[in-house]
Amino acid sequence: MKIGDKLRRLRLQRGLTQAELADRCELSKSFISLLERDLTSPSLDTLSDLLETLGSDLPTFFREKDERMVFGEEDIFVKEDPEGMKGMIKWLVPSAQKNQMEPILVEMAPGGETSELGPHEGEEFGYVLSGAIKIVLGDRTERARKDESFCIRPTAPHKLVNAGKGVCRVLWVSTPPSF
Repeated sequence: MKIGDKLRRLRLQRGLTQAELADRCELSKSFISLLERDLTSPSLDTLSDLLETLGSDLPTFFREKDERMVFGEEDIFVKEDPEGMKGMIKWLVPSAQKNQMEPILVEMAPGGETSELGPHEGEEFGYVLSGAIKIVLGDRTERARKDESFCIRPTAPHKLVNAGKGVCRVLWVSTPPSF
């Protein structure tokens, strides 16, 4: 395991320079620099002292896993034409069900519509990337066009309907995850 980058991030989060960290741990600035570049390894005692100075400890330091921030095409799950919607849904973040929000990309041909979702806690946000949609929330219907957004509290059954003559694309985010 490369620990240099994790040590560097902890140091920067605490607002310390390499020299300040070195002084607090009675080490040299050059040793801290070598550690952060993974050009040397500390003893367990030295690492423990460094982590204590940085407000952490050995179990926490080694248990924490860096969360991924960027996802590419290979990470996207695609479901084509679910329940006859004349389009596809792309889940943009793998395992988003574990997160507090779930972003999807909805693409629908003319006449397409998403399946109706039941009422649930939370909020939903959408941004129309292309085309035009109708947002149906219970007995209320609103229209949104390209470069417009919507925000709803899904207190009633709701769905999106392609309201245009071409393909529509909508970035749709639900919190908590519900798709």
